[in-house]
Amino acid sequence: MKKGLGIFALVALLIVGGVWYMFSGAGDFIRSQIEQQGSKYLATTVSVLKVDLALTDGRMTISNLDIKNPQGFSNQNAFSVDAVTLDLGEVINEPYVIQTISINAPEILYEVDKDGKGNLIALKNNLAANLPKIKNEPAPTSQDLANPLVIVENITVNNVRLKLNFEKLPTGELNIETKAYEISLPTFNAGSIGQPNGLPADQLGVAVVQVMLDNVIAAAKSEAKKRLEDEAKKKVKEELKKQKDKLLEKTKDKLKGLFN
Repeated sequence: MKKGLGIFALVALLIVGGVWYMFSGAGDFIRSQIEQQGSKYLATTVSVLKVDLALTDGRMTISNLDIKNPQGFSNQNAFSVDAVTLDLGEVINEPYVIQTISINAPEILYEVDKDGKGNLIALKNNLAANLPKIKNEPAPTSQDLANPLVIVENITVNNVRLKLNFEKLPTGELNIETKAYEISLPTFNAGSIGQPNGLPADQLGVAVVQVMLDNVIAAAKSEAKKRLEDEAKKKVKEELKKQKDKLLEKTKDKLKGLFN
């Protein structure tokens, strides 16, 4: 019951500002904020189909979250997920607590351009450039009721489908043909956000993306290096075999000449 009452309080804070929303409209307000703030900080289009609030369960679900590739890359989504679930903890007093954010089965594209620059790294750089700068100031206090302080205790990302695409990356004489792969990443916990004083609610979504990007980029780079090294080794072996076969043919021809 405490959690259920708490989410009512949180929703009330999120929808103040001179305009009354019925609870059926609170999800639309939150959806629009995710889209606006996400697009602003990531410098690309962020879209959400809908946001559902299960008030008595203390749960919020964000459905069909898509993040477009940044400028300079293909017109595909860099990130897509059917559902992101937030389980709320203590939401009576600030900073409000989200116990767990669960991101299940996201599809993530790691694309590299002809200069070796990655799309996920570009998104991370956009975040770094557009997020408010942190200053050495006293612990924040939220005076804006529509933008309360929030702590996330844990972020869990499950069943990541990672697509690696290096088709535009030149590989020189190696002439590697297979430059697109799809792999699955194991579940990982991305830690907490906003400890100990809380983070303004309008920065929460991009902070979650930033933490997730750090984990996925590390995994993508490791896998990409392994795949390209394997392909390179394969090409070298093929080339050595060709040279070996040519050398054997030349040797046979010379031997024939000697004994004729």
